[in-house]
Amino acid sequence: MLCENCGQNEAVIHVTQIVDHQLGTFHLCETCAAEKGFEPEQGSAGFPLTDFLAQMGQESPRPRTTAVTCEFCGHTLKDFKRTGRLGCSHCYVTFEEHLRSLFRRLHGGAQHVGKVYLPPDPSEAERHQQLSRLRRKLDVAVGKEDFERAAQIRDQIRQLEGTRN
Repeated sequence: MLCENCGQNEAVIHVTQIVDHQLGTFHLCETCAAEKGFEPEQGSAGFPLTDFLAQMGQESPRPRTTAVTCEFCGHTLKDFKRTGRLGCSHCYVTFEEHLRSLFRRLHGGAQHVGKVYLPPDPSEAERHQQLSRLRRKLDVAVGKEDFERAAQIRDQIRQLEGTRN
């Protein structure tokens, strides 16, 4: 593949950027990438993701298991190795020890230094779960005739339902 900027040299640096919710991919030669401020880390280029995934677990002297499962989405380490994708944001915590060396090799470090995605607070799924939990508590409070507690829970439900829009 040729460099998208100069069209002469082979593209060796592939950059994916998301700006204003628009995905952009750039394929640049070393010279054009350096002009735009993208410089590859020494020793980090030339290995496709599948090679990294295949080598996971070979760096550590203790054996690693692929039986680890994310409790939130059910994705396994074996699924990640096969597809190259994690199932949800909770997978990063579940598979942290397995991913740390992979990230270090892919990105030259294991600590994020760019922008952080902050989802809406609370997320729609979390808000829905919290509403369900509060409604169950409300039913229990009414069943026990604890009307003061029921009124507090009712107010919490109304407040959460009001944050929808």
